[in-house]
Amino acid sequence: MATENASDRDAGISAVTDKIAELPAYRDVAARLHEVIMAAGPDLKPRLWYGMPGYARSKSSPVLCFFRVDADDYVSFGLTEKANLAPDEGASHKLIGSAWFLTELDQATEARIAEIVTRAVA
Repeated sequence: MATENASDRDAGISAVTDKIAELPAYRDVAARLHEVIMAAGPDLKPRLWYGMPGYARSKSSPVLCFFRVDADDYVSFGLTEKANLAPDEGASHKLIGSAWFLTELDQATEARIAEIVTRAVA
């Protein structure tokens, strides 16, 4: 059974990295975003979700986070309703963030994405 899980994970990683290689724009951002997500959620299983990279707890469980390239303008990173969602700690509002747009990654952005993924999968 462990071999099957490793095989499923490898197939998912391959599908996601192949999709990233095909992206018309933001290929480097998408590749790094994949790395950040996988480092923050090492047990996540990547797969294609609506034709774009998605990350779930298992091959058959719901996707928790995802990203996509939106018409060459932005990369969007988001959480699904199946993620562990809560307002930001100490927030004076009740809004729960679930989607963000970006065009590049820097150290602070990568750190924030890692925090979001870690909380989403908790």
